[in-house]
Amino acid sequence: MIPVQKNDSSAGGANADLPPAPEAAELSSDAADAETQDFPGLDLSDDEAAPASVRQGAAVIRGFWRHAPLGPGVYRMIAADGEVLYVGKAKSVRRRIASYARALGHTNRIARMIALTASMVFVSTETETEALLLETNYIKQMKPRFNVLMRDDKSFPYILLTGDHAAPQIAKHRGARHKKGDYFGPFASVLAVNRTMNALERAFLLRSCSDSFYENRTRPCLLYQIKRCSAPCTGEISHEDYARLVAEARDFLSGKSRAVRDLLAREMAEASAALEFERAARLRDRISALSAIQGAQGVNPKSVEEADVFAIVEEAGQFCIEAFFFRTYQNWGNRAYFPRADKSLTPPEVLGAFLAQFYDDRPAPRLILLSREIEDHAVLADALSVKAGHRIEIACPQRGEKSELVDHAAQNAREALSRRLAETTSQERLLAALGEAFGLERAPRRVEVYDNSHIMGTQAVGAMVVAGPTGFMKAHYRTFNIKGADLTPGDDYGMMREVLRRRFVRLAKERALAEAAGGEDSSGEGAPEADAFPQRPDLILIDGGKGQFDAANGILAELAVEDVAVAAIAKGADRNAGRETFFVAGKAPFRLAPRDPALYFVQRLRDEAHRFAIGTHRARRKKDFTRSPLDEVAGIGPARKRALLHAFGTAKAISKAALSDLEKVAGVNAATARLVYDFFHDGGG
Repeated sequence: MIPVQKNDSSAGGANADLPPAPEAAELSSDAADAETQDFPGLDLSDDEAAPASVRQGAAVIRGFWRHAPLGPGVYRMIAADGEVLYVGKAKSVRRRIASYARALGHTNRIARMIALTASMVFVSTETETEALLLETNYIKQMKPRFNVLMRDDKSFPYILLTGDHAAPQIAKHRGARHKKGDYFGPFASVLAVNRTMNALERAFLLRSCSDSFYENRTRPCLLYQIKRCSAPCTGEISHEDYARLVAEARDFLSGKSRAVRDLLAREMAEASAALEFERAARLRDRISALSAIQGAQGVNPKSVEEADVFAIVEEAGQFCIEAFFFRTYQNWGNRAYFPRADKSLTPPEVLGAFLAQFYDDRPAPRLILLSREIEDHAVLADALSVKAGHRIEIACPQRGEKSELVDHAAQNAREALSRRLAETTSQERLLAALGEAFGLERAPRRVEVYDNSHIMGTQAVGAMVVAGPTGFMKAHYRTFNIKGADLTPGDDYGMMREVLRRRFVRLAKERALAEAAGGEDSSGEGAPEADAFPQRPDLILIDGGKGQFDAANGILAELAVEDVAVAAIAKGADRNAGRETFFVAGKAPFRLAPRDPALYFVQRLRDEAHRFAIGTHRARRKKDFTRSPLDEVAGIGPARKRALLHAFGTAKAISKAALSDLEKVAGVNAATARLVYDFFHDGGG
């Protein structure tokens, strides 16, 4: 059933057809009494003790409550600037919304969310299961700040045995399963896939080359020489014998590893008895490769054929979820996740929200084992069963091998979280050392590093990398395509001024929107959330000398930015690392001691900015190299461009073609031919 959306508008946040919600400041005692009558059992008399912003948000919510669906559905809480603050689902949306109607009695997280709420949007669904699926989609699309969010939602790699070729290929696969064949996985990382594929190639001698490479071989490649492929491309093995190798590999990956190893062992014994020692040695090597795969897989369960195991631990307000993947009685690896979640949430709440997002675009196994009971496990199991087309079981085992698997995952989660906390502590010490070296009043929490990259002024890009208490914050990295028409090619100072101007003008706009939305915390003091990563930098590092330092300070002064420290890093003599000169306002140029941890930290920051800038520049340059002049002709799509290139070979030949020749191309009418001809002959190109 398709969900039916209620009270939505094209703006995605304003509800023009609804009466305006009452302002908390305008509520008289009579109005408050009337509101209380609308909410039986709800006493609003104590709400005057709450901050004004929270009272106002609660009044807004009470206004929307009257129009909320009585049945299951999804609701969105939206700020004044249109930002989606929170997405939730409920068996009864109206009853859930009523829980936000009071201004007191909430955690700091909920109070902040209520204070920022300016409008709400409701979507009705037929069942709570549909509501859960829709809620998950919204969370992954909109990334609301008050929801639990996965930090790493990349798809998992699989091993694919293709099924559309006479000599099937073994390959890594990630993403949608459009290609015909058998998929095995998921594997926790590309490293685990590479390790397994290397062993499988040695064990079963399957080809890993592409079909086009296969079709054009006239002699075996190097993989055949080093005994990693049986070379079906040149007939070194018959298709019948190669199909037997493929069947053995499929059996092994399907969980019949013992049967495959026993078969190879019998063949090795027979070859040895027949004095075919070379063949026996090859079979021995294949058995050894299979043993290497199973040895690398660690814990292999005896009674669990297919399951995902999740264990969550919490320490110092941070959460870690360790996931193990078991398929065909084999361990295909594990991965640690650190979801973004408010520290007021309980581990079961975080785990439940995480699982819904985790399986949004991934196939679920028949069994999911958890270290904690989650509240909506029945609803989640129903939702996953609907998507999978078969029953999915979610369990929290208390004894036996399944319980041991969960305990093992929990131990790994504790160790992963301990390592992360140790890294965070080390990073905070480095930030403190950096603040002390540059004479800052306190350690910076957000450091932005800027660098430019270009070739003689062409394809110029600016890059910004960000570091914080947990290391490099790659989600906050930004690139800037240099657009200034008045810039002299190669003017590094002008490029830096443009990048910083665009960065801080945008920050000013975002701050104005936040202030217009009444962005106060639950205490009403307007203080930022203590654990939130700031959007505004405490320190800017510029990769350059005195000139770049002056350019950066000049543009910040022009924009009246006074609360951000600036430092520039000039390369040392002969560009030697360790001899850099630093420029900071109020201090003479100075160097840091060669073994100073702050110096190593700055070098890491600068190198990361340089790497990011160079990579972005190369990507842009590559895109420009592959761009065709036909891309700039209005009305020429991929099909017509392909037809023209097939007819003339190159864009240069098209530019020299006569109008009559263009009109003869199949799929190109007279009007399109005239467009192309005019573009190349009337100064359009």
